[in-house]
Amino acid sequence: MRAQSSATAPSRIAVGAAGTDPGGRSFGTVQAALGVVAFSLTFPATAWGLEGFGPWSLIAVRSILAAAVAGACLLALRVAPPERRHWLGLAVVGAGVVLGFPLLTTLALQTSTTAHAAVVVGLLPLTTALLSALRIGTRPSRTFWIAALAGAAAVIAFTVQQSGGALTSADAYLFAALLVCAAGYTEGGRLARVMPGWQVIGWALVLCLPVTVPMAVVALSYEPVQLTAHSVTGLLWVAIGSQFLGLVVWYRGMAAIGIPKASQLQLAQPLLTLVWSVLLLGEHLTVAAPLTAAAVLVCIAVTQRARG
Repeated sequence: MRAQSSATAPSRIAVGAAGTDPGGRSFGTVQAALGVVAFSLTFPATAWGLEGFGPWSLIAVRSILAAAVAGACLLALRVAPPERRHWLGLAVVGAGVVLGFPLLTTLALQTSTTAHAAVVVGLLPLTTALLSALRIGTRPSRTFWIAALAGAAAVIAFTVQQSGGALTSADAYLFAALLVCAAGYTEGGRLARVMPGWQVIGWALVLCLPVTVPMAVVALSYEPVQLTAHSVTGLLWVAIGSQFLGLVVWYRGMAAIGIPKASQLQLAQPLLTLVWSVLLLGEHLTVAAPLTAAAVLVCIAVTQRARG
């Protein structure tokens, strides 16, 4: 049955898919946090993938693999296509989180370290909350905004310090990625209120296939591929972990606790990314990390308690 087929269906789906009771909201926070953990591995995994794939090939193949998994789930469960009025929103999700953000950040990572690229993630929660306020009329409290700005400032200061304070030519890619991803998150969070989160990203991935399949054919014919343990593992993670499973729990979490509050959990993402960068890529982590982590955790606690 489609979500809008009866007067009571939306409420049933909201409770079943995202949870509106206190227990559901707690579980929503857990799901959003799991999404953040999955996303925190994206940059290191992308760096691994670039060891064996060109940037255009990596983006196209990862999207196709994720679409294959999502399409199989949609077919197996016989999920009816979304109503026509939702396709524009799904196109925004696809353009933002399936194509735009992965492509722009992958291009940036060719000349930028993962620490520097994490700047865009530090700004993403604030940008998402702002677009959410403009798009769907959410009005977080003043305390929420103060804590969000403080957390964003702490993350930006830390990530810029990690990269030596120098701006690179990749900044244009990173800030463009910030905007398109925030738009995709906002629209996806809105759609997750009327359909399960995994269907939101699933249909967005399928919708992008007419673009990603030709892109893969062209890119693979021009960019050499070297299959190694790192490149294959990186590809599989960004395709299945980040592009599909991470977005499934992320959109469910946003639907349960609200877009602004869920987005503030991402303040921890740059710090997690830096930890993975040390463990997986051998990058150096300064002593400022635990201090910044403590400040970010305080900001997250305040935003989660602030009334919006």
